[in-house]
Amino acid sequence: MPRIEEKQSVIKTIKDSIEGATSIVLVDYRGLSVEQDTELRKSLREANVTYKVFKNSMMSFAFQGTEFEALEKHLAGPSAIAISYEDPTAGPRVLLKQSKAFKNLEFKAGVVEGIYYDDAMIVKIAAIPSREELLSKLLGSIKSPISTFARTIKAVADKAAETGAATAADLVSDSVAEVVEPVAEPVAEVVEEVAVETEVTTEEKIEE
Repeated sequence: MPRIEEKQSVIKTIKDSIEGATSIVLVDYRGLSVEQDTELRKSLREANVTYKVFKNSMMSFAFQGTEFEALEKHLAGPSAIAISYEDPTAGPRVLLKQSKAFKNLEFKAGVVEGIYYDDAMIVKIAAIPSREELLSKLLGSIKSPISTFARTIKAVADKAAETGAATAADLVSDSVAEVVEPVAEPVAEVVEEVAVETEVTTEEKIEE
């Protein structure tokens, strides 16, 4: 295959890889050992993140005219891309975790849901818990009070049968308080985390 056709084939491969991506993170992998690179690829693969190494010139051509075009200015030195398709923060999170163990792995920049972030900001994005983690925290906070509420409702039914509706109403009021008060603070914490995520994204949009 002629050289020009080889280049076009590589560019098409990159374009196909980034099509439908929700985020791309550009990293400098210089200095990683073979073992570290293998572990990094494995971690990303398990998170459904595609990790590829291409020539900078090929990525530059592939990024042109796409939402990832802003990454062109960072295409210097060894460059690899982590491509996320479902959870846009999956790639950044895995890379952040691995960068703490592999000091030679460095963030260059990234584009998350169409918004460009430099190396410092992409690290902040990477630190945001996934939607699943936030929901898990919320459900975990609610689980115990809900169990208490169920037991209390049974007691309400039993008590109502004994003493009448007025006493039952009082018990319902008390049981609601028992559920709401323990949940209020954890829910507020989860909401605050979501608010921080939204604030970061909003600030970037305003700056643009």
